[in-house]
Amino acid sequence: MKTIQLLLILALSFALTNCQKEEEEIITDTPPTESIVMGSPLAGLISRNSQSPTACDNVLDNTSCFRVVLPVTVTVNGNQVTVTSEDDYQTVQDLIDNTSGNDIVYFSYPITIQYQNFTTEVINDWNELDDAIDDCDDDDGLDEIDCVFINYPIVINVYNTSTQTTNTVTIQNNTQLYNFINGLTSGVIAAIVYPISATNSGGQNVVINNNSELESFLEDSIDDCDDDGGTWNPSFTTILTTGNWYVSYFEEDGDVETSDYNGFNFTYFANSNVEATKNSVTTLGTWSTYIDGGYNKIELVFDNPELDELEEDWLILEYNQTIIRLKHVSGGDGSIDYLNFTKL
Repeated sequence: MKTIQLLLILALSFALTNCQKEEEEIITDTPPTESIVMGSPLAGLISRNSQSPTACDNVLDNTSCFRVVLPVTVTVNGNQVTVTSEDDYQTVQDLIDNTSGNDIVYFSYPITIQYQNFTTEVINDWNELDDAIDDCDDDDGLDEIDCVFINYPIVINVYNTSTQTTNTVTIQNNTQLYNFINGLTSGVIAAIVYPISATNSGGQNVVINNNSELESFLEDSIDDCDDDGGTWNPSFTTILTTGNWYVSYFEEDGDVETSDYNGFNFTYFANSNVEATKNSVTTLGTWSTYIDGGYNKIELVFDNPELDELEEDWLILEYNQTIIRLKHVSGGDGSIDYLNFTKL
């Protein structure tokens, strides 16, 4: 790890200063905090912010894999509607809610669909649409963050740990940023050149100076974009206590340690107990939720030293029927841990 960090710091230093001096050596144990790697929480947030918005029209296509390019004509319960803007989605929803009959939306073909990576496909009939839905990957249910915007252009320094080469990429739009972030591979490390600016949900310009500020900006915008107002949603308990869960992501102090929890299945009960089972051996524990400083939190306690690192008061970032995203900020050194539970 220290070798990779040393190489990254050297490479980014060369890229920024445009000089290479073989006689100079930088030795440091400080991690490159502004780096972005494949699969990291920040990479996921940037991806959701820059993707083509595909969940906003689920009333039409019932999938977040792609969206239907407007305008499009649909028929709902015998009523024909020409959908020309996102405002018309509500008209379709009202017809589904207020008209007796089924809730199937019939398209007038051909239609064009656009995927999250902005590629498009012409669909000529229902069978082709059904095939397109079947070809979609499993959806984690975490929708786009589409009410805030990064202001372009931005510059990203890239370091390949395998070839020990660096290059600089200028990003001009969402399409480029989405495909860049989702094109990251193991051993490729990116670093945004700060400061950058963004537009928040109120239309105001915000200056962002580092990864921590960008992550907070995007995380805080999740509630803004969903118009939840940051209030406690009591359905969290229902979701948590339904089905079994496994640790799909765990990061501590910048190190991804998800594999430490391979084989553990977690079952949460309404009486605040939790069971963690691995190889037919069950560990008991407890969970509790509360509001601290306006933030929704969950605290976990387990009777197993293997699970000690999960024993924190976790901030509940977001959740749905299939995934729960948690974050812990140390009150001591400010280090950040991440924990995701995904339903089996």
